[in-house]
Amino acid sequence: MYFLDETAIEVYAGKGGNGCSSFRREKFVPKGGPDGGDGGKGGDITIIADENLTTLYDVHLRRIVKAKNGQDGTSSQKTGKNGKGVTIMVPVGTMIFDAETNLLLRDLTKHEESFVVAQGGAGGKGNKHFATALNQTPKECTPGEPGEIKQIKLELKMIADVGLVGLPNAGKSTFLSQISAATPKIADYPFTTLVPQLGIVSLGLNRSFVVADLPGLIEGASEGAGLGDRFLKHIERTRIILHIVDFSIEKPEEILKNIEIIDKELHAFSQTLAEKTKILVANKIDIPEAQENLKNLKKKLSNLRYEISAATGLNVKNLLEVLEKEIRKQKTASGENNVVREKIKVKGLTLKPRTNSQRKNNES
Repeated sequence: MYFLDETAIEVYAGKGGNGCSSFRREKFVPKGGPDGGDGGKGGDITIIADENLTTLYDVHLRRIVKAKNGQDGTSSQKTGKNGKGVTIMVPVGTMIFDAETNLLLRDLTKHEESFVVAQGGAGGKGNKHFATALNQTPKECTPGEPGEIKQIKLELKMIADVGLVGLPNAGKSTFLSQISAATPKIADYPFTTLVPQLGIVSLGLNRSFVVADLPGLIEGASEGAGLGDRFLKHIERTRIILHIVDFSIEKPEEILKNIEIIDKELHAFSQTLAEKTKILVANKIDIPEAQENLKNLKKKLSNLRYEISAATGLNVKNLLEVLEKEIRKQKTASGENNVVREKIKVKGLTLKPRTNSQRKNNES
């Protein structure tokens, strides 16, 4: 399986079953009247977000998805069986578009969030529904309605708290391997990272966040150069952009130029990226040349706040603490911390999360 963040499929919801036209026929029951049952509803096509998935590859393999039709109604006022629906599982962060109009239908940003992308057709009515005082023996019944047919486009934008950006070989993958259980490929050649990598950082109870490592950017990435234009979209959802810079380069002016390249590409790609919280980090400071460059450039880089060595772990823990604090601050500002998200289980029962106001009332 390989990483895939865009695909298009056709979905066919099930047709509703036809209504039945029949009359009650029993011995000693004259004029039994109409007893045709309704048709069953056609199956829906439902898309559900799953936090355990990271690619649209499995969906891409299906291409055409069809739900079952509802069964026809029968005599004795028996309703036909509903058609079986189909569930499509996608990663959290998947956006669903109408392929013909390019209209965004739904953005699935939470685990187990679902969306019925194609409704099954309603079942037809049996002739029992059409009996009146003037027409006590109607033969009329209605056919089932067709299910919705759509061409949809799925686009994945990974959801992470921190997005790592930088030129190739800046040390992003090494940094991710240090702070999480992720095992990205690490080598000394450009574009070692070919697809986004996710890692979970845990700093203790209820103190964790997600970091995304993107393939290295180069000049012109926002216009299609290298791999950047395809993956820059994944950091549009992040709260913080962590710009990691290799300070071991021989010429200090090259470092300044490299920083400028990344800043320009982020601004050129979208206004959303331009407005994100950015943290500039000097990496590889365990190397003597990097230490010298740091001394020479500190005055010129007023936004340089942190100096680390991803390879040795120097100052990495301090940086993580700063990131966690900033993430918590942003969540509080957006109201995301107003709900206690963890579920509490007591003797097999699951209690609903409580808001902060509910907790204060209980305490008083």
